[in-house]
Amino acid sequence: MLRLTRFSLLGRRPPVARVPAKNLGLRKAASGSSPSGSASPRALNIFDRDLKRKQKNWAARQPEPMKFDYLKDEVGSRIADRVYDIPRNFPLALDVGCGRGYIAQHLNKETVGKFFQADIAENALKNTLEMEIPTVSVLADEEFLPFRENTFDLVVSSLSLHWVNDLPRALQQIHYVLKPDGVFIGAMFGGDTLYELRCSLQLAETEREGGFSPHISPFTAVNDLGHLLGRAGFNTLTVVTIKRTLMKFKLTILECLN
Repeated sequence: MLRLTRFSLLGRRPPVARVPAKNLGLRKAASGSSPSGSASPRALNIFDRDLKRKQKNWAARQPEPMKFDYLKDEVGSRIADRVYDIPRNFPLALDVGCGRGYIAQHLNKETVGKFFQADIAENALKNTLEMEIPTVSVLADEEFLPFRENTFDLVVSSLSLHWVNDLPRALQQIHYVLKPDGVFIGAMFGGDTLYELRCSLQLAETEREGGFSPHISPFTAVNDLGHLLGRAGFNTLTVVTIKRTLMKFKLTILECLN
């Protein structure tokens, strides 16, 4: 069974001095975007980030990509619904791992003033979907966000964070770029997603080969997500898990106030 874990995060941190809009820009290289193929030195590098970038670029070049983007579109619309549930406007927002803009297409300019879309795949940024919000495309890794502290009122992320090697660092980066009272809403696969497929492959390979290799990506346990968010500095956390038996996934939605 594939289970999709969807999470929404609303986090709050102690008030600090805000950075004027004119100071929006790159941070120093130590915490900015990573070069191609680089990785966080403290993380266990399970995923080849350069290969993942090539895969996303290849997918973005395919004709009629909307035939295969229905799940990303669905999750993006759910995150947008969570944004609309918050009774406030967001002058400056960021989408971490935006892909072709699956969240932005469901938002309007009355709610979000300006939208930054960051992704490691340049072809995805070149082929974004139509949207009414003014947008800025940024080529950046989720673990190395190239923005100053206290920049954004809203950060969103859809089906991207389960591919990073250092999830604690990625969450800390998101917390860093959020303003005090900023909002983070994200969705990622987690928990027992693809559990049945994982077990079937392991049993079949063990029977035929006498051992097995991992064929399914590891996913973060839902119980660990709240702890990781707290360590990153978020508070007022909400973690929601949605199971889809028919589609065999579990989606975790995280909501945090900064």
